[in-house]
Amino acid sequence: MAASTSQDAGGPASRPGRGRPARLSRERIVAAALESNLETLTVRELATRLGVTHGALYRWIADRDELMDMVGEVLVDRILPADEPRPDGWESWLRRLAWAMHDEFLAVPGYATRTARPHRHSPAAFGRLRAGVVRAFACAGASPELAEQSWYIFGTSLVSWLAVREGAMELGDADPRFDLFLDALLRGLPARDPAAPRPS
Repeated sequence: MAASTSQDAGGPASRPGRGRPARLSRERIVAAALESNLETLTVRELATRLGVTHGALYRWIADRDELMDMVGEVLVDRILPADEPRPDGWESWLRRLAWAMHDEFLAVPGYATRTARPHRHSPAAFGRLRAGVVRAFACAGASPELAEQSWYIFGTSLVSWLAVREGAMELGDADPRFDLFLDALLRGLPARDPAAPRPS
């Protein structure tokens, strides 16, 4: 067997520990998962795809939830803009984030649908996403409370649209356009007080 590289032996991209096969790495695990349908993927099926034993893969991920956490961390790395939102560019920052979510989520079968359903999200991955969006709305002048409410609106609206797009729901003859959806969404954000009262 070839000697382990520093990455496989516990470098920044690998999970430290003894006895893990050199051919397994965080990157290989996530790459194989992203090529699968995450709605139905099991840890046993993933091990088969990777060409390793079930037990070997369990040394990296204890269960399906931990696998989804790993996938979520990689996708958030991909979609978050490298720069910070600014008062003169917060809307552009959110547009870049939204389009990256569109491209990355829809490229992974089942991911948008799974994300839209109630489940435990990775605190690390989605915590970073939430913090970035809240900062963007704060840059737009929203108070801390309204920036948080704006994140709820932005996040749930985006994920729901992507899940509907992925599921190919029949809503009419026209093909749903993400550019129009995003324009309409951002025109109403950040949220503002006072909100319209509930109709009687």
